[in-house]
Amino acid sequence: MDTLRALELRHSVRSYTDQPLSGDVLTTLQKLVKEANKEGGLHIQLVLDRPKAFRGLLAKIGRFKNTKNYFAMIAKKNKGEELGYYGQKIVLEAQKLGLNTCWASGTFGKDADAYDIDRGEKLFAVIAVGYGTTNGNPHKSKSFDDVVKGKDLPDWFTAGANAALQAPTALNRQPFTLSLGKKDKVVLDKASGLDRGILKYNFEVGAAAKGCKKVDWK
Repeated sequence: MDTLRALELRHSVRSYTDQPLSGDVLTTLQKLVKEANKEGGLHIQLVLDRPKAFRGLLAKIGRFKNTKNYFAMIAKKNKGEELGYYGQKIVLEAQKLGLNTCWASGTFGKDADAYDIDRGEKLFAVIAVGYGTTNGNPHKSKSFDDVVKGKDLPDWFTAGANAALQAPTALNRQPFTLSLGKKDKVVLDKASGLDRGILKYNFEVGAAAKGCKKVDWK
């Protein structure tokens, strides 16, 4: 499965089976975390068999069931965008492994002894991961014209924008806009922090499928 196909198939899943993360799957996830931390200057940690974060009132609001494995998305306080970018990369690679995931930034409880937070860092969010009881459903999305400014856009930009529309955003509001600036620089407005990083990664996956080797961001 290529990354674009993983992006198309991936939907948020909040209910999981008891099948553990083990063997080659676990090894690959640990490798992905290590690479993301090195490349992005992050402190992501994979937490296994810890259901505490998904119990209590907040978890009930988020409708999580049997969720016990997650990525603790930790980094310096100014690293939200990088965390979103590399977190989404991990999410799509997990999809390729036959796993399901769900970003959660406000509907999880504290589980402070399950991960390490160094001075100057914060826990931005968690990403539930495991074998879902379902594969989830597509989220309601804005249209292409709702978020894209401009006409006669190149194929790679159109593909990138369509991929961005499939990205998870806070409360699924999709407040962002995309346009093509001078020298083919992509302008992403009305998005910050985790959302901005997630959107950038999805856009780059879509653009790459149309031959764009490198997206220049303004």
